[in-house]
Amino acid sequence: MSLFDLSLRHKLPLWGGLLIVVTALAVSGSNLLLTRENLKKNMLSRSEILGRSLVRTLYSAISQDDVWRAYEIINFPIRAEARQPSFQLEDFVLLDAQNQVFISTSPKTYPLQARLNSLGGDFIKLEAQLASGDGRKVIVESGRILLAIPLVMEGVQLGTLVLVHPADYFKSSFNHIAARTAWTTLLVLLILLPASWYWGRRMAAPLSMLTEYMGELGRKLPPPLPDRIYQYGDELGRLFHVYDQMRHELAEKKSIERQMMKTDRLASIGRLTASIAHEINNPLGGLLTAVDTLKRHAKPDPVLERVVPLLERGLTQIKDIVGALLVEAKAKGRSLNGQDIEDVHTLLAQEAKKRGVEWVWENSVQGDVPLPATLVRQVLINLALNAVQAAAPGGHVGIRASLAEGHLALEVKNDGREISPEVMEHLFEPFTGQNAEGHGLGLWITHQIVDQLRGDIIVNSDAGQTRFCITLPLGEETWPPTSV
Repeated sequence: MSLFDLSLRHKLPLWGGLLIVVTALAVSGSNLLLTRENLKKNMLSRSEILGRSLVRTLYSAISQDDVWRAYEIINFPIRAEARQPSFQLEDFVLLDAQNQVFISTSPKTYPLQARLNSLGGDFIKLEAQLASGDGRKVIVESGRILLAIPLVMEGVQLGTLVLVHPADYFKSSFNHIAARTAWTTLLVLLILLPASWYWGRRMAAPLSMLTEYMGELGRKLPPPLPDRIYQYGDELGRLFHVYDQMRHELAEKKSIERQMMKTDRLASIGRLTASIAHEINNPLGGLLTAVDTLKRHAKPDPVLERVVPLLERGLTQIKDIVGALLVEAKAKGRSLNGQDIEDVHTLLAQEAKKRGVEWVWENSVQGDVPLPATLVRQVLINLALNAVQAAAPGGHVGIRASLAEGHLALEVKNDGREISPEVMEHLFEPFTGQNAEGHGLGLWITHQIVDQLRGDIIVNSDAGQTRFCITLPLGEETWPPTSV
């Protein structure tokens, strides 16, 4: 894996930090180079000023061939430099018109009457430039730095004053500036690198998370991004907002698809069970009639007396199951009133007491309600009985019925065992209930009735409480329904 293949969580901080380091070093380096050149120019300018001031005092000494006076003149700055270095001078060499040493501050190094080309490589270069020059100053940079200022009087060159500097004459000042620049650069890096690392991670971490979530789109609905993952309104913030919108739309789409599949499945199961029930009903009716005839006309027989009741109860149970499978909401009946709901309370209160379940009942429905009493009672009985059976001994069951905004609201809740996600997926299908005491038709029948009455049923189940909420719209136009 190359550096370019790294995650943005690492690549952005690394590249940002590298860019900051390179920029800081480039700026500091260029500033140091410029500073070095400026120091060099400043030092040479100061030396030139000193040299020209000395040249004006040397005219009479060299014209009168006064060696000692010339020596005193050029030696004075050297003594002052020894006490307090400011020009970084090593020596003064005064040349005559023939480029021979007239006097110097170091006679052993630069002996009197010595020719310029005998003093070494630096002075050989200087002699060549003086020979080709036009009477202006000459600077030679080699092992040392030589600044030559001609002594010209009335157009006649009397000699040349050479100021000898060490090659690193500005090193001390430069090192001081370089040290301060290095510390300043280090301080800037200590501030910018953590800031760059933080902002790089701050921007890249959400992008990496978004990439992982987007990779799950083909397999499943990805989870939502954490709250306040990136609260700014720039392009990155808008990208996260678009992702949230897309995920919300996909969730709605999947929810609609699941609901449609569930509705189609329930409809298919309903049609299948209704067909089976109709086919069973005809021979079942004949068997019940035969059993009734046998009971009335058969001669007394101990075996028949034991077998016929068993046969009758079994057939009756089959009839009840078939009747449940043939539930219809089209049959007209009387309208619901508040007393019908109270009747359910009366019917099931004893069952709740027997199981040791605390019963909380709230009914604010009064007068007639334009809904079929029998079907609504059946829905309420099914849900209330399931809640009582689901609650553990000593548990709680709450039932509330109310009218609000053109609909009847029923709420049934219990604090028993929660409904598992696997059961919740097929909760309203027949023969899939998790109650061992029933046959799993109660919730399916409830769903069929609610659906045919154009109502809604919502189930929430988590640790501590399971809640069924049903809303049934009021009005004669919804009951009986025009179509199933």
